Parts: sequence; structure tokens; C-alpha cells
Amino acid sequence: QVQLVESGGGLVQPGGSLRLSCAASGFIFSSYRMSWYRQAPGKEREWVATISTTGRTRDYADSVNGRFTASRDNIKNMVYLQMNSLKPEDTAVYVCYVPTLGSWGQGTQVTVSS
Repeated sequence: QVQLVESGGGLVQPGGSLRLSCAASGFIFSSYRMSWYRQAPGKEREWVATISTTGRTRDYADSVNGRFTASRDNIKNMVYLQMNSLKPEDTAVYVCYVPTLGSWGQGTQVTVSS
């Protein structure tokens, strides 16, 4: 079955960086777009980024555009989210998602605080 396992979250100071990873299995990874979402306490889940099957096309929410970069490795079945210039409002659980399959990971916590 589809498995998505995120890692790389943690506590970081404002202005800092983190790189999230999502290990995928149970499906033909290279055939599917991949997305990142996030959910902050008391807020609805928010779309962050989507990357095409080849990685050539990447779309971002306005709130993260220019600061976050999605990438993927179709050999390792991994998708990544490089997050730079982090702000306190980026604090959330970040979740990996396969749009076509409707499959979600468990998420990894990112906390941006001084």
C-alpha cells in the first residue's frame, strides 16, 4: 500500500532553514505529481507546493513563493521541501500528499521561534 514518511522537521529560529524529506513507497513514484501541505494549530490545512512528475514544473503558494523550493529524486523515491527565510507563521505540521491517489503522510512538525 501507499506509504509516505516525512522527516526533517524541528525547531528553528526565524530566518533559518530546514529541509523536509518525504520517502514514498507502494506506488510508481515517478508517475505521480507530489504535493506538500501544512496545517497550523487551529487553522485549516493549507497547500504549500506541488511538483510535477519530472520535477521541471513546480507551483507554490504565494505565502512561500521565493522562500521554499520543492524537488524530487525519482531514483530514491523521495520528495523534498527546502525552506529558507523561515518565519514564525510557517510553524505547522508539514505533510506529504499524492494528489491523484489521495494519500497523505503523517506529517513532520516545523516550529519557527526564537
